[in-house]
Amino acid sequence: MTPLHIRQATPADTDTIAPLFDAYRQFYDQAPDLAAAQRFITDRLTRGESSILIAFDASGAAIGFCQLYPTFCSVEAAPIYTLYDLFVAPAARKTGAGRALLIAARDHARAQGKVRMDLTTAHTNTAAQSLYESLGWVQDTVFRAYSQRVA
Repeated sequence: MTPLHIRQATPADTDTIAPLFDAYRQFYDQAPDLAAAQRFITDRLTRGESSILIAFDASGAAIGFCQLYPTFCSVEAAPIYTLYDLFVAPAARKTGAGRALLIAARDHARAQGKVRMDLTTAHTNTAAQSLYESLGWVQDTVFRAYSQRVA
């Protein structure tokens, strides 16, 4: 496992995160748009609408991130996080960065008083699914996820 450093991002980290975020979006078949990525990350961080954890390799290069959105679970009557984004640069995969980011996210969620984290991933993203399950994430077999475009 490669030595890593993970820390919470601040608005000053936008230019560091944006290329990774743009690559993440491209992984999900979106057109490259670094300017949109920068705007989106700037807005989330300056408005306090998400927590972003950044992973750096031993040389100090940013190699991955995860983004957590605070929300609530009405059934549990408690705050939770939605782990919406997790990305590791292709050259840094298989280094333990994804695992380290997920562990850091769990620790951050606990420290912030969240009772649970939820995530979704593509049905075809079996590598991520294996990683999640190895860390104790459980696939939801009770609820079915739906979405509807409104814009």
